[in-house]
Amino acid sequence: MPHAEEIRQPASLGALWGRYGAYLVPILAVFTALVIGALLIGLTGGDWEAAYIGLWEGSFGTWNGLSNTIIRATPFIICGLAVGLGFQGGLFNIGAQGQLYLGAIFTIVVATSLQLPAIIHVPLALLAGVVGGALWGGLAGFLKARTGAHEVITTIMLNYVAVRLTEWLIKSKTPYLLGDPADTTGARTRFIADTARLPGFFVGDTTRLHLGILIGLGLAVGVWWLLYKTTIGFELRTAGTNPAAARYAGISVPRTIVLTMALSGGLAGIAGAGEVLGVRNALSADLLTGLGFDAIAVALLARSNPIGIIASGILWGGLTTGASLMQVRAGLSIDVIKVVQALIIMFVAADQIIRFVYRIPQQKK
Repeated sequence: MPHAEEIRQPASLGALWGRYGAYLVPILAVFTALVIGALLIGLTGGDWEAAYIGLWEGSFGTWNGLSNTIIRATPFIICGLAVGLGFQGGLFNIGAQGQLYLGAIFTIVVATSLQLPAIIHVPLALLAGVVGGALWGGLAGFLKARTGAHEVITTIMLNYVAVRLTEWLIKSKTPYLLGDPADTTGARTRFIADTARLPGFFVGDTTRLHLGILIGLGLAVGVWWLLYKTTIGFELRTAGTNPAAARYAGISVPRTIVLTMALSGGLAGIAGAGEVLGVRNALSADLLTGLGFDAIAVALLARSNPIGIIASGILWGGLTTGASLMQVRAGLSIDVIKVVQALIIMFVAADQIIRFVYRIPQQKK
């Protein structure tokens, strides 16, 4: 007969909460935000059930909705990786929007001015996006490493510079720089060459999936491998967690800062390249406006985990895409979804709220 102390007791609910709390908090944050959203819809006289059915069908419940969600989620995933990589390195990169624009500018130059076989043209245009974004992100990193200028301030300001630079390049007519002389509105560049377009799959009357989502998934795996399986990733995380310990270990913190911001910017640049090559086939000054701040939410929701960012990016894409059908079905303002998204961000950023409501113990440090 085994001794009583040898009999394994089932884990208590509190122990399970403590063990899996880090994974439960984002899920419960989304659930709680949706519940509050339903209450707000009901209190204002709306039909929350019809609204959420429309949200589901417009995002995941139909093939057309799912394909549009995947397309919309692709830049969220890639820019979320950019922001998450910065977080892992202890850097708050708010400049994903500007880095995306610079990547798109470099991409459009290559995609409109060269005539090459598609097997060369597409990778070269994508590489141009990486270079543009990396230069813009690396500039913010250099300013922090060399002068101590905080990356939050510099990246915000560089966002404005990037947007205004894009507008000037598109709208300039004496001479024409990137603008299309055939476009009387002056709102876009010339269309890219056919050989520079990202290959599509499952293309139909209502679907237009392109290679960008596969690139995003591959980048998520690549960033995870970089962070947790390479020396560079170890140095990046160490410098972000404890710069003093990193210096003591012989790691060059200034070099790591510049490298982290350059890598982060390069990822955002790929997002810009993918949007130009796979969706719009041209560049306009309203390219994915506000994406930089959405990317922060995506990274926060996933706790900067590269694999988790795939899920949070798809969720964010679904909320954004499904909002239109929700508006039609329930006659609601699309701003309801923005309220839900804002609540999700708040609950994830201030996770003490969710932990208090659901009695989830704080993680031991």
